Amino acid sequence: MPPAGRNPAACYAVGEMTTAAATEHEAFLAEVDACLDEMRPYVHSHGGELNLIDWLADEGRLRLQLAGACHGCPMSMLTMKLGIERIIQDRFPQVKHVEAVKVDDFDFPELAPG
Repeated sequence: MPPAGRNPAACYAVGEMTTAAATEHEAFLAEVDACLDEMRPYVHSHGGELNLIDWLADEGRLRLQLAGACHGCPMSMLTMKLGIERIIQDRFPQVKHVEAVKVDDFDFPELAPG
C-alpha cells in the first residue's frame, strides 16, 4: 500500500527497471515524499492537498499536484514555484523541473456521460 498522498502509479510504475534501479527509484520517491510531508500541513491549512504524481529521472522532472482548495486558486502557482519547487530543488539537485499537474489534466473515463 502506498503512503498517504502518494499516487499508487508512482509507487509501482517502475516498468522495465532493474531491481537495483527500482529500489533506488523507490528510495528517492520516499525521500521526496518525506520532504513533501513537511510542506503538507501548510497546504492543508488552506484546504488543499499536495500529491506526488511521478518522478521522471531521465528528464529530471518531478510531477506534483495541488488539489482541493488549491485547484483553481490563483496563488497556487506561486506556492508551487516560489515555495515547493524551490525547497525541492534545494534538497534534491537532481530535480531540474517541478511540473504542476492540474486535476483537469487527468482523464477519468468512468465519469464521462453515458
